[in-house]
Amino acid sequence: MVTTGQPSPATRTDRSTPRVDADGIVTGALADLARASGWSRPVLLDADLLILVTHGHGSAELDFRALPCRPGTLLRARPGQVLRCLGPQLDATLVRWGPETLRGLDVDPDAVPAYRQLAGEDEDAVISEVTQLAVDAGRHAGVPAAAALLRHQLAVLLLRLSLLPAAGERETPRAETETFRRLCREVERGYRHTRRVEDYAAQLGCSVRTLTRACLAVTGRSAKQVIDERVALQASRLLAATDEPIARIGRRLGFPEPTNFGRFFTREVGVSPGAFRAAREQPLPVRMVRPRPPADSPAPAGRA
Repeated sequence: MVTTGQPSPATRTDRSTPRVDADGIVTGALADLARASGWSRPVLLDADLLILVTHGHGSAELDFRALPCRPGTLLRARPGQVLRCLGPQLDATLVRWGPETLRGLDVDPDAVPAYRQLAGEDEDAVISEVTQLAVDAGRHAGVPAAAALLRHQLAVLLLRLSLLPAAGERETPRAETETFRRLCREVERGYRHTRRVEDYAAQLGCSVRTLTRACLAVTGRSAKQVIDERVALQASRLLAATDEPIARIGRRLGFPEPTNFGRFFTREVGVSPGAFRAAREQPLPVRMVRPRPPADSPAPAGRA
């Protein structure tokens, strides 16, 4: 169970239930995410999230990547991902928002990196903006005129985070990056129905070779690997965070026969679906990263 320590300035206003404004912006504390399960296993997220660690040390498992956490750690999580936070006295401020919150504002939430350890002026600025957002959400709860204020505060925060200098990202030609993003968007819409590169190439109006070249440039993996890893990631999420029968998960992902799903999952992940589910309550070693990162992010900056 995640426990909370002495609240830092950024969390002092976040001890009660999350606050919601008219546009779906919520501020709260880390424990709000896993009240029932107490983080005994990963939680399937249903909203966009920013998580700013404010107290304690521990780890966060975001889509089966274990990341070290301490004050100043920032996580950007999206709907459909799975998250578990572990560590005594680990506490954080959450900012959640809905799909319509940023409509009409010139900001791309997917440009925010999934994991950063803030420091110096960047940390001070982000803590200040998160704190003010939480204070205003509480102070002006239920006030219609405050909706625009909170939306713009969130947009400024996301823009600031998207402008942080890249941490070890390699340069990728712009054309290939854009092709990769377009493929990821199509895969996100269609991975339950097809895993054929040819189908996605036809939808995008390009060749299989073009898609493979873009994927290799951005991720070091082929287009087929990118597609299969997205399917395996979704299977992993459902196996870890739900009690849905394994055969039903396979059918949802396009495998009418459980044996075919089992072979696919074992090939991609290295263990059977049953073994993966049985181990879901075991914490991952910190800094453990899947050998081939998942491909459901529309941009390489979305990977930790």
